[in-house]
Amino acid sequence: MSAHDGMYIDGSWRPAEGSDRIDVVNPADEQVIGTVPAGTAADVDAAVRAARTALPRWAATAPAERAKYLTALRDALAARQTEIAATITAELGAPTGFAQRVHTGLPIAVTGSFAELAASHPFEERVGSSVVLHEPVGVVGAITPWNYPLHQIVAKVAPALAAGCTIVLKPAEDTPLTARLFAECVDAAGIPAGVFNLVTGLGPVAGQALAEHPDVDLVSFTGSTAVGKRIGALAGGAVKRVALELGGKSANVILPGADLAKAIAANVADVMRNSGQSCNALTRTLVHADQYAEAVRLAAETVATYVPGDPADPGVRLGPVVNAEQRERVRGYIAKGVEEGARIVTGGKDAPEGLEKGYFVRPTVFADVTPQMTIAQEEIFGPVLSLLAYETEDEAAAIANDSVYGLGGAVWAADQDKAVAFARRMQTGQVDINGGGFNILAPFGGYKQSGVGRELGAHGLAEYLQTKSLQL
Repeated sequence: MSAHDGMYIDGSWRPAEGSDRIDVVNPADEQVIGTVPAGTAADVDAAVRAARTALPRWAATAPAERAKYLTALRDALAARQTEIAATITAELGAPTGFAQRVHTGLPIAVTGSFAELAASHPFEERVGSSVVLHEPVGVVGAITPWNYPLHQIVAKVAPALAAGCTIVLKPAEDTPLTARLFAECVDAAGIPAGVFNLVTGLGPVAGQALAEHPDVDLVSFTGSTAVGKRIGALAGGAVKRVALELGGKSANVILPGADLAKAIAANVADVMRNSGQSCNALTRTLVHADQYAEAVRLAAETVATYVPGDPADPGVRLGPVVNAEQRERVRGYIAKGVEEGARIVTGGKDAPEGLEKGYFVRPTVFADVTPQMTIAQEEIFGPVLSLLAYETEDEAAAIANDSVYGLGGAVWAADQDKAVAFARRMQTGQVDINGGGFNILAPFGGYKQSGVGRELGAHGLAEYLQTKSLQL
């Protein structure tokens, strides 16, 4: 076990103001693997003051120079990729291959993309007789979740740095070790003191202090819709900007004529990745009634190949969920599905055989799910897939849009134009067409209660800019 002290504030590690600690638990064996300080409002205030002091100089730094710092940060992350991936496996329970490929490989690439954007983005443009300036919004309070601990940090910090903002980061209490490694990489990249600051702590204490701090100009939060609403209310009182990436209940629509086996295999892989702890997971599968029985059979067969186990084992694809509370939440939804009349095809709420220790959940497939069931409406955040039948494309569109969320989605069809036409009807921020790959330059974000604003690419950079026009 490693005990970590201090907060990264104003370019150095300094003692925390309070004495409380947060235990970091390995979800695979329930053992404490480290501790970090539980930050207070005083720690947050010190970090915000450092960010405010550093802002004028960093905002005045040429975009090309900011790009060089981001490139150095990308290289620092790449140099420690194996170590960071192992840390994510230990504190989140992500399988080693996924931790290396996605949890660390993706944010390294994203950091590089913002280095390129910082160097090429039109921060100044001529519009008729005016010069339009795109300037940094100011001090950013970034509050990140545990499910993608490095990616979500990078998705906020990298565009903020590229824009010329300074940052205070409050990471999730379940995965603070990854955030500390990120801070070490920031330091190694030579980013000036005060531009990036880290305060570990609990949401109701450090998170709230950051969200309502009067010298924070923008709060960027990723997490649950309930907490997002609270942050929006806190920020609204001061008329400060927010960027919110919240929950999802994404639909995967398989139209008649699509390659059913391929679509189901991709769908199951999507729901099982990260133990189902992805906000855009395709947890509702919509299949035409004529193909429904076959889809259920294929889903059950495919899910059976995902055997929960020790995430440190290179052969394991499905690890535990992050903590005991999350495990009980997922099991509760499975029980609710049965109670409301859905049929378990495979899985269930009992612990996987041989894995009574650790926060493991059996991968579960539900059939006979109707649109108004709880498991079809609420975000479960676990390895649980619900299959729903439809008769017409209009009905499929209505079911897909029958949600308070609108983050992700997918459409499969024999003809790409037909899939695109259906995707245009979906009220959601991002739709995969016939298994289209993730694009780090495309905007990511939601409709409805899935959030406000966008991440990644030029649209993600724009969240951290404000606009001024000079009338000539």
